[in-house]
Amino acid sequence: MNQSTLRNRDTYLTDLLTTIASNQPTAPDWLQAIHSQARGFLQEETIPNNKDEDWRFTNLTGLLEQQFMAVSGEQPAVNINSFEASEAQQRLVFVNGIYQAALSKLGQQPGLFVGNLAAALAQGLPIDQYLGKQPGGEEVFTALNTTGIQDVAVIWASVNSIISEPVQLLFVATGVGDSLGGSPHRSLIVQPRVLVVAERSSQLTFVEEYLHSGLSDSCQFINAVTEISIGDNAQVTHVHIQDENLKAFHISKTAVSQAPDSQYHGHAIGLGSQLSRHNWEVFQGGKQTTTNLNGLAIIGSTQIADTHSKIAFNHPHGQANQIHKCIVNGQAHGIFNGKISVPQAAQQTNAAQLSRTLLLSPKARIDTKPQLEITADDVKCAHGATISQLSDDEMFYLQSRGLDAATSRTLLINAFAIEILDAIPVVSVRDRLRTTFFTRCFQTKTYKDLL
Repeated sequence: MNQSTLRNRDTYLTDLLTTIASNQPTAPDWLQAIHSQARGFLQEETIPNNKDEDWRFTNLTGLLEQQFMAVSGEQPAVNINSFEASEAQQRLVFVNGIYQAALSKLGQQPGLFVGNLAAALAQGLPIDQYLGKQPGGEEVFTALNTTGIQDVAVIWASVNSIISEPVQLLFVATGVGDSLGGSPHRSLIVQPRVLVVAERSSQLTFVEEYLHSGLSDSCQFINAVTEISIGDNAQVTHVHIQDENLKAFHISKTAVSQAPDSQYHGHAIGLGSQLSRHNWEVFQGGKQTTTNLNGLAIIGSTQIADTHSKIAFNHPHGQANQIHKCIVNGQAHGIFNGKISVPQAAQQTNAAQLSRTLLLSPKARIDTKPQLEITADDVKCAHGATISQLSDDEMFYLQSRGLDAATSRTLLINAFAIEILDAIPVVSVRDRLRTTFFTRCFQTKTYKDLL
């Protein structure tokens, strides 16, 4: 790292805060207080480096070499037809972090509110009691997002509401181009914010997608935070998809709090960005909570994909099951650090964690660390990690049955990934991801092309 980069690290966070503040409209007093508190967290902080344990495998030097500008004004028109989930009765669309009412699809569903911050406040929802209240808000990039909250995508299910159709959140990035009047040497910092509240005995499913429009291949920095509060006996199913362009930096935090008897089912798919990191944190705040986390990263070229997860048990009879898979090609680098914490109070916990990686090239790399921290003595917990290449024996078996090498390779990679893809409960999204998977990995259009 050169001396200019070292100097940049000391001032980079301050420069970003100045950029964000320069474009901040007047906010309600309670939101200004949240902004100020987050800025206070950052006063003595810097951008993490490889000496920080949680960042030792993730090099942010490339981010420090970029200069970003804040989003302002009207955003370019984008076409979202290929991204729409047909099952979704309600959809919120943000372009470069700016809410697009014309592209969104809103309706009246009993027991459900979907809208941006202004609409939520007009509805009288107590946003101030939930926004910025999750543990972990002092983390550098989470606090950076909080200092710049201007708008929020809000999903709110009221008591006893069973919402059968999924809600879709689309965050589309276009970068800086002629249509925005930006310099080709400066790109956007975009900071989406999502708040999901599922009140007692409610059920909902939502799809959260970060995508690029194809209008620009310029570098963007997407720094996203999603807060999910799940009430007693409530259930939330969450699909998180990251497919930014390959020049983007994408850092996101998903923070989930669970009340007694609640369930959280998370599915995270990472495909895009030159560097991505998903901090996935679940805090079980009551007895008999259930947490399921399914993750899949598919990367190639020189991409870096990092998932840091944490499941914190704090009460008896909790359950958690996590499977994280990486498919790594080219010179890409996959990273997984999964921590499950089981303190003395969390007796009779049942937790399992598995990390599996498939390396497709000699220069592909993975750093994986499944981690259990257990002080309770009446528990059933297990964890493991496997790292492998395509098996010569399996390839030989398929080829001995008349398949060529390319088809055999395709079927084996598909068998590795399909467990995670098939678990996604929204059919149109699942089918789109399958098509994306096959197109990028195998240059075929759909799964049916293999039959």
